Amino acid sequence: MVARAHGVLVEVHGVGVLLLGASGVGKSECALELVGRGHRLVADDVVELRPDGQGALKGRAPETIRHYVEIRGVGLMYIPDLYGRQAVRDEANVDLLCRLEAWSDEREYERVGLTRPRESLAGVELPSLVLAGRPAGSLATVVEAAALDHRQRAKGLSGAERIDALLRERGRSA
Repeated sequence: MVARAHGVLVEVHGVGVLLLGASGVGKSECALELVGRGHRLVADDVVELRPDGQGALKGRAPETIRHYVEIRGVGLMYIPDLYGRQAVRDEANVDLLCRLEAWSDEREYERVGLTRPRESLAGVELPSLVLAGRPAGSLATVVEAAALDHRQRAKGLSGAERIDALLRERGRSA
């Protein structure tokens, strides 16, 4: 079973990050910035998703658009020509889902992160984040940090849990 998502899949610090969001929110621009920082593009615009039967989700681009990125105002770009073959992958696991959106003062965003919301995609449960872009901000920096945090959490290490434990300990000794 192959499902399709309108989004971008990048491998960031070894973590497959699926960027989803409304058209024009900056998914492709974020991916291009990440590739410029040494990460790898898997798919832009259309991501084919299939469960691997062992609890993981695999993602790739359709062959006709594989390794291309479309940037409004510039057009289609072939990433291996611009950044080298090492800047792309044909397929990667989808480990983390990041929903990109424009910043809204009316919306509450996660600020502590003790628990990670999860979302089902193609029948596979994935940790999910909502990342809001601000004018002159860098969603690529936030996506990099989210990927690193995801790796740490997979090892059982969480900054939110660490500070929670510290505050609980201090509360007991006060």
